[in-house]
Amino acid sequence: MRYRFLPFCLIFLMSWGVACTKKNVPSVTRPDFSADSAYAFVARQVQMGPRVPGTTAHDECAIYLIQTLERMGASVEQQRGMMTNYEGKDLPVRNIIAHFGSRDLNNRILLAAHYDTRPWSDEESEYERRFLPIDGANDGASGVGVLLEVARQLGIQQHDTAANIRGIDIIFFDCEDYGTPSFYTGQERQDTWCLGSQLWTDLLKYRRETYQFGILLDMVGAPDATFPKEYYSVQYAHNYVELIWKTAQQLGYSHLFVQQKEYPIVDDHYYINTLANIPCVDIIHYNRNTDTGFPFWWHTQQDNMQHIAVSTLQAVGEVVMKVIE
Repeated sequence: MRYRFLPFCLIFLMSWGVACTKKNVPSVTRPDFSADSAYAFVARQVQMGPRVPGTTAHDECAIYLIQTLERMGASVEQQRGMMTNYEGKDLPVRNIIAHFGSRDLNNRILLAAHYDTRPWSDEESEYERRFLPIDGANDGASGVGVLLEVARQLGIQQHDTAANIRGIDIIFFDCEDYGTPSFYTGQERQDTWCLGSQLWTDLLKYRRETYQFGILLDMVGAPDATFPKEYYSVQYAHNYVELIWKTAQQLGYSHLFVQQKEYPIVDDHYYINTLANIPCVDIIHYNRNTDTGFPFWWHTQQDNMQHIAVSTLQAVGEVVMKVIE
């Protein structure tokens, strides 16, 4: 994920952003969502250890996700394939797709997060520590945790015969964080991030589903999180960006979902937008006070449970649930 932005791009987009002002929040019905449950889902993933593709923890996590989604009432499938990594070697990819609600294959909603974790801590200041895998509590597990709780709520709704749930697919992408490490000295390859979503978009032409829009969750658990409007999301899915941020404001979360617009990020949504032509919005944590533009602990050993807050999970979960009602 995530190429660093060019200085001129940052300067331009800083002038593009606007400050968020507090307004009176009208009364609105809040959707059912348990942040304590989402937090437990995040913690369970971290307990497995780094979920690096090719490791036991990664396989354990995939099985856990499949079994958990099936218990919640989803129809679950696995999507397997091979993609080329940053060294030009074949890397197995295992996406997990859960289907909820209507079986109509037209105009479904796509919710997504990645479940793999970074094989290296390549943003560590100490060189020796850069080769250690990360826990990925926020970068990976937080988005998965929120969507597992969304899945639990959808499963409850499915048991209500009076409920009319539209078709919703939850996809946990693999190999999002296997992109070229900063210490790599070989020839730079293109498109080494987000391999799972690239596989999914490539195989979509053989499937019958169509999607109205998608929401991607990435790094959505930190206590100090802010979610500006990411550039590609605005470019390709402007109407849905406005819908999501307006919903957040109605629910009282405008301090998290800020009106500022930010630089482009190559994340799973980029390929969903550009290759699958599905408007997809990336809800992702920025931090302009760091050199990377992300939280100071991004891709370091500090991406652990201390950077997960129940209140942030609650906000993101409620917004997603309200948008897909």
